Amino acid sequence: MTTTATPIPVTPTPAEPAATATATVRRPSRRRFSVGRAAAWTYIVIVLIVTIFPFYWILRTALSNNYALITDPASLVPTGFTLGAFQRVLGLATPEQAIAEGGSGASIEIGHFLLNSVIYATLSTVFIVFFSALAAYAFARLRWRGRELMFSLFLTALMVPGILTLLPNFVLVKELGLLNTFAGMILPTALFSAFNIFFLRQFMLGLSTETEEAALIDGAGRIRVFFRITLPMSSGPIITLSILGFITAWNDYFWPLLVTSDDSVQPLTLALAVFKQSSPQSAPDWAGLMAATLVAALPMLVLFIVFGKRIVNSIGFTGIK
Repeated sequence: MTTTATPIPVTPTPAEPAATATATVRRPSRRRFSVGRAAAWTYIVIVLIVTIFPFYWILRTALSNNYALITDPASLVPTGFTLGAFQRVLGLATPEQAIAEGGSGASIEIGHFLLNSVIYATLSTVFIVFFSALAAYAFARLRWRGRELMFSLFLTALMVPGILTLLPNFVLVKELGLLNTFAGMILPTALFSAFNIFFLRQFMLGLSTETEEAALIDGAGRIRVFFRITLPMSSGPIITLSILGFITAWNDYFWPLLVTSDDSVQPLTLALAVFKQSSPQSAPDWAGLMAATLVAALPMLVLFIVFGKRIVNSIGFTGIK
């Protein structure tokens, strides 16, 4: 008599499904090579090189000796490596040492001109942003006859090249007796900026009006509403415009050149011309000029590194709904 064994069903343990799931996980596959992706990366690398190389060339020139630059101007590394250019900029080198390295021997009070640049850029930024915010609030919240027509006229200022306003502004500053003063450098552009007004108006139009209307019902005036509610809610674009305005004023050269001739108020951008003076032994002090340019650009570089993310984020802002 033959007996047949009946198979007994086995219930899988809880660990088996997990092991099976783990075994079935696939490794992420690598992206396949494509001509389009290669072209995109090639373009990005080229743009980075074109953008960064001028800064490297400035640094390379600043670390070179002027006499060595003449003998090997195409070298990609500093020729006759020296920190003498930075010593000349910071006033740590004597005229004899400066001339020995191809400098003009002229001295520059870097601290004084840096202070002038800080005063000019700070006051210019504060005035421009403040009055632009006032105008933007008037266009966004106040109802008055001719508002849209006036705003259209403001926008036309965006199409006027800035070079066309230099001569009228210079004549105005001269007639007011403001040449060689900080007021003469700041006032022509302190009360009006078409881009700032447009930028802030568009943001304020997207802000909720419920909080402002509640404050007005409680008896607050327009000025109080502006300073207590609207300005704090617009802090993002205001900070962005302040940073961009400060950088623009810091790098300004032509307008201060027109209205100032006294070292007491000239910004650092004009002081850089000291290093273009030729010495009896050599060509212009290009190493000193590049070193001074780096010193002048360093505060802006730090400012952009600290607030760069805020600037980028604020460009694509949306109003609070």
